[in-house]
Amino acid sequence: MRIVVRQETIYHYATPAKSVIQTLRLTPRSHDGQHVIRWRIDIDRDVRMTESEDAFGNITHAFHATGPIDAISLRVEGEVETHDRAGVVRDSIEPFPPSLYLRATPLTEANAAIRDLANGLAPSTLPDLDYCHTLMAKIHEMMSLAPDTEAVMGAQSAMATARARAADMAHVFLACARLRRIPSRFIAGHVLDPDIETAHAASHAWAEAHIAGLGWVGFDCAKDICPTDAHVRVAMGLDHLGAAPIRGARHGGDGEYLDIKTDVRELFGDRQAQRQQQG
Repeated sequence: MRIVVRQETIYHYATPAKSVIQTLRLTPRSHDGQHVIRWRIDIDRDVRMTESEDAFGNITHAFHATGPIDAISLRVEGEVETHDRAGVVRDSIEPFPPSLYLRATPLTEANAAIRDLANGLAPSTLPDLDYCHTLMAKIHEMMSLAPDTEAVMGAQSAMATARARAADMAHVFLACARLRRIPSRFIAGHVLDPDIETAHAASHAWAEAHIAGLGWVGFDCAKDICPTDAHVRVAMGLDHLGAAPIRGARHGGDGEYLDIKTDVRELFGDRQAQRQQQG
């Protein structure tokens, strides 16, 4: 499948910022099942943007803008060819051994409720792959999907509210899988979903677990499926913070708020729509 991603993020400041520093994890990498054909990031400021690679192998871009800045806009556009690998990820860059992904973080720490879910879900003799499928289905059943406009809470808060973004459903999965001693990690990306009318919801997140004999396998709790060719994998980390699309700091700039628009389309459908408009 050919997927086109267009995303615009605008930071607004009620009081102009004196300076802004940001690190972007907005650029996907190619691996078996995903080939990046083209990708571009534009910023509406005269800045020098440097490309590098973080500890997890994600492509990062960093820039420093000086003010006064009342707004700053980041635009991403790219095209990716995807193939359905039943959620299995192969030929990806792996700087660390799977055992690193047993490490808990503040967003994935387990409490009593998470331990009860992890330990009571299935017998210890259940194979890891079957356990992860069962866990994914249970989280999907337990939690309603909150809009992306709500803040990321972490696994414990998500369990308490039973309403969470896709990112926090992934956090619950990670917390449970790590208790089971299954290495697991957070994935940030996009999903092509014809049922989503709000383009912002096309930004997505899911989990990957390391299964003996298969390697890394994706589990999308928000949809209760393993990732397909409709998923575009962008960044990975121990949790949302490690794979966040944009992280940074500013000097000044009180009253910050975001306006994010993400549009994910199949290339054929996009061209077909263009022909209809031209006709």
